[in-house]
Amino acid sequence: MSKIDYRKVAIVGCGFVGSASAFAIMQSGLFSEMVLIDADFNKAQGEALDISHGLPFAKPMQIYAGNYDDISDASIIIVTAGAGQKPGETRLDLVKKNVGIFKSIIPEISSRNKDAILLIVANPVDILTYAAAKLSGYPENRVFGSGTVLDSARLKYLLGEHLDVDSRSVHAFIIGEHGDSEIAAWSSANVSGIPINSFCEMRGHFHHEKAMQEIAEGVKNSAYEIIEKKRATYYGIAMSVKRICEAIVRDEKSILPVSSIQHDNHGINDVALSMPAIVGKSGIETTVPIELNQSEEAALRKSADTLKSVLADLF
Repeated sequence: MSKIDYRKVAIVGCGFVGSASAFAIMQSGLFSEMVLIDADFNKAQGEALDISHGLPFAKPMQIYAGNYDDISDASIIIVTAGAGQKPGETRLDLVKKNVGIFKSIIPEISSRNKDAILLIVANPVDILTYAAAKLSGYPENRVFGSGTVLDSARLKYLLGEHLDVDSRSVHAFIIGEHGDSEIAAWSSANVSGIPINSFCEMRGHFHHEKAMQEIAEGVKNSAYEIIEKKRATYYGIAMSVKRICEAIVRDEKSILPVSSIQHDNHGINDVALSMPAIVGKSGIETTVPIELNQSEEAALRKSADTLKSVLADLF
């Protein structure tokens, strides 16, 4: 088996999300080699060529279409392959189609590379992260999903807009399912260390319950709104994928709400969902405890039960 090349990344699936992620990664300068794999080889080749033509304005990099044999030395394998979410369809509606696709993809990956980090981006990401962990035989710390990294970014963006403050100074997480049962963890949200409600009042906002509800709904419905308007979401998730790769490649030990299999975290076991975790070169180092109030705790358990009921039909 080939030695792992820490400057090489592979993307499996060259639809909107895969190709947008490839474009974001090319601009990041994190890798010197990227292989694109798709059931339609011509599609992968077209994307590789199109993205490569921007290299004179970026950092030197080899970008090409390949097959599963080309991933044997990749350090990160990003899986975006799967059927897309259609208007009116929930992420969980996609489940049977995409678990079927994973049953053919994941064994192809694990038979060629046992040492990479497997980053799952296809939806429903929590179910597919669980499926990938079981099908690959990889250690659990090296199989995780993009989870609620994008949802948390949407929350920060909307809070930044609401408070007229740089969204990078907002610290807030969406946890649980990447989907309809997700939870905005308001009780731990803050702006530069100032509790969210205190900061809101400082900026002249006093109707906390109403604003919190509207913003949480805005985050939850973002994808549906974008899909309705332009049929797919891909730029936000591409930036999230780039951010996760950054944390891994630079061994940043950044705290990101990625999706991973939980073990007695807030009483939740044997289901993949998003909780803040320290992410570095070996994948997930550990999940990070997060303070939740009673209603958030109850909502998190309910989210876990929603996902478990779907898993029960599949595994």
